Amino acid sequence: MGRNLVLATALFAMGLNLCFAQTVQTTRQKENVENKASSMPSATAPKAEDWTTLSAEKSGLKPPAIAWAVIGKSELPEYTSELLRVQWRGGDPIDLYVIRPHGVEKPPVILYLYSFPADTDRFRQDAWCKYVTKDGFAAVGFVSALTGQRYHTRPMREWFISELQESLGTSTHDVQMIIDYLATRGDIDTTEVGMLGQGSGGTIAILAAAADSRIAFVDTINLWGDWPDWLKESPIIPEDERANYLKPEFLTKVAMLDPLLYLPQLKAGRVRVEQVIGDPVTPKTAQGKLAASVPGVDAVVQYKDTTAQIRAWTGQKWWLKEQLRISPSTTKAENNTH
Repeated sequence: MGRNLVLATALFAMGLNLCFAQTVQTTRQKENVENKASSMPSATAPKAEDWTTLSAEKSGLKPPAIAWAVIGKSELPEYTSELLRVQWRGGDPIDLYVIRPHGVEKPPVILYLYSFPADTDRFRQDAWCKYVTKDGFAAVGFVSALTGQRYHTRPMREWFISELQESLGTSTHDVQMIIDYLATRGDIDTTEVGMLGQGSGGTIAILAAAADSRIAFVDTINLWGDWPDWLKESPIIPEDERANYLKPEFLTKVAMLDPLLYLPQLKAGRVRVEQVIGDPVTPKTAQGKLAASVPGVDAVVQYKDTTAQIRAWTGQKWWLKEQLRISPSTTKAENNTH
């Protein structure tokens, strides 16, 4: 079975949109395009980016300034949506969606990173934007390295898994750079940031939180990790490629990018791991090890199937928003708006 068919089957089965199933609406925003891409300054790229460190600063990545340009902006009754192109690495511009609620000065922000191979379509959906900005929160969406609009000028044999060290290391650095950019805007509170990550996005969220204390709360859904077991058993990997990823040299390269190492280091109450039992992407063995490594009581939430997860998300308060709402910096920011 080809790689694309395997991926499509697995992602359909795990329900890529299940977290926001109640907002599945395909209305697209009308964007007033300010195409400034041609005048966008070039990012200063290092000679080599060190993917063995989680810190963007220590990796040698950080340029003197972040290059950015507004590509499109929409003003709607409930929120303002911006599409920006940001860049800090040569040849790798990133489409960044910044959605801000109306009537809130410097709202708290949640970053959204979905699993490979998700694209940016949902960030343009009116229903998604309304849902994530509800109750006065800003939302920032983007895709990981070697994913969506960021997959280009590469031979087809190179993809997210074959270049797993690059995919995870690059994206972990990107999260920190995105927060750096948001902090320069002045209209979003980056004192304490929340992050929701699904699948590979959950892995990157854990790695980024271990590197950057500004990421105060992380919620993951069907987190990828425990690489020796995951690479051995995950069905999204084509069988004719699997042996390559089980070689000692490959496993050694990704060993320091395993969330199993960093979950125990995160503060209890600051991270939550949601798992659908029988998730077709992350094997049961890996799910068990990841769950066992999460600090704190009630930090792991398991659902018997995707229907149960949808029901839970529909009937409960949003965990990330509740944590940010009661955090000291967010409470202070809310008081300043009155």
